[in-house]
Amino acid sequence: MTAPSVHEEPKATGTPEYVYAEDLMPDQAWDLGSHRLTEEEIVSFARQWDPHFFHIDPERAAAEGHFGGLIASGLQTLGVYQRLWAEQLSGHLRLIAGAGLDDVRFRRPVRPGDRLTGRSAVTSVDLEPARRRGRVGLRGALRNQHGEPVLGLASSVYVEMRVA
Repeated sequence: MTAPSVHEEPKATGTPEYVYAEDLMPDQAWDLGSHRLTEEEIVSFARQWDPHFFHIDPERAAAEGHFGGLIASGLQTLGVYQRLWAEQLSGHLRLIAGAGLDDVRFRRPVRPGDRLTGRSAVTSVDLEPARRRGRVGLRGALRNQHGEPVLGLASSVYVEMRVA
């Protein structure tokens, strides 16, 4: 079953058509676009947030590391997913806030030059009419340019319900 897209044409007034919690359904999915990670991005991020040698020192990573070269931090990979998700969906969803992040799996190393492509799918929608919101379960993934999974995760967000 193909679910309606969250990307609707703007109304004549220029106001986007928003998607509310009750518009969402399990198995509804979106392609999130892609991002190519450069060596400079990997090293810069890791120097600030995850300064292991296999993220910041290409020569040592190649000589001593288990991965045969420089790899991106898993936290950076997760950040790429979040950026793609936010750019594609948060402007359309009547998003309130993130509710949780579970089952994060780093499936394979991300290397300089890898193009990561994202996808997100609704797994559940639990409406809370008294609070005018729904808790939406999501399953997300990133794949590299070879179609190999590099990240998998489950998350949940709070999305507004329409005002009655």
